[in-house]
Amino acid sequence: MLSISQYQDIISEHFSSLTLAKEPKNLYEPIQYILSLGGKRMRPVLTLMAAEVFNTNCKEALAAATAVEVFHNFSLIHDDIMDDAPLRRGNETVHEKWDVNTGILSGDAMLILAYQYFEQYEPAVFRDLAKLFSKTALEVCEGQQWDVDFEQREDVTIPEYLKMIEYKTAVLVGAAMKMGAIVAETSEKNADLIYNFGLNLGIAFQLQDDYLDAFGDPETFGKQVGGDIIENKKTYLYLKAVAFSKPGEKEQLLHLFSIQPTDNKDKINSVKEIFNATGASEATQQAIKEYTFKSFETLEKMDIEEDKKAILRSFGENLMMRNV
Repeated sequence: MLSISQYQDIISEHFSSLTLAKEPKNLYEPIQYILSLGGKRMRPVLTLMAAEVFNTNCKEALAAATAVEVFHNFSLIHDDIMDDAPLRRGNETVHEKWDVNTGILSGDAMLILAYQYFEQYEPAVFRDLAKLFSKTALEVCEGQQWDVDFEQREDVTIPEYLKMIEYKTAVLVGAAMKMGAIVAETSEKNADLIYNFGLNLGIAFQLQDDYLDAFGDPETFGKQVGGDIIENKKTYLYLKAVAFSKPGEKEQLLHLFSIQPTDNKDKINSVKEIFNATGASEATQQAIKEYTFKSFETLEKMDIEEDKKAILRSFGENLMMRNV
């Protein structure tokens, strides 16, 4: 197997060679633009890695990996429109660079393009990839809708929040890995296990993102620390703090999450103090560990060589060591 950086190089080279120079330009140029912005591209890397875990050359999984990345970027275009976000990876978002209508239509086209990449496989593999993809794409939409709904609700529960991040984020991580397994034509048991490995790692990753949003290092986190607090987002940290807080702390927290001051510094610091005082920050760190270990448990059941189990475990450990 290759290193993560080597898989990233393969993906990067592949995407730099993809050309979408078709007409009408205003449909295809935004697609080329969003795909050119790069990022870590971890999801397609996972597809390549999973194929090699099951003894298949990673390049055989490139088409499936491309579909995963094209779909992910389609969802980002539409998310940015919904959030009215001006920047994506430090560059103008598609709807800002062009307009909202272009963003909607180019995003729609990307969803269809993603399916077309599966056509490069034999019928049985195509069927299994398309079936998994359809299920995952719908779940991502459901997760996004729950996220939107939760903004207006004051009674969001922790199980509901966990289900939301599972659908919005983690299912695509699991699917990316299972697609590599499907291309490799491994057993159904192995394919399901590597899906669960990715799914639980995806939940752990999102919980860690919630934690780092509040407690990360602004120099290395890559986005504004305290952004979720500013936006009054009901993250796992917030929900645990509400559950664990004393009456006075709860009243203060609810008040802080009902205001949007011009200068957010005091609000962020006060909320973080409550997160620490109630034990919510500690509980979130514990949940991150639990989901990470849950993903590792699936490795023991997988019918693969021990050195490959070690590589997957190491990948998960490195992902969780983002002490930023």
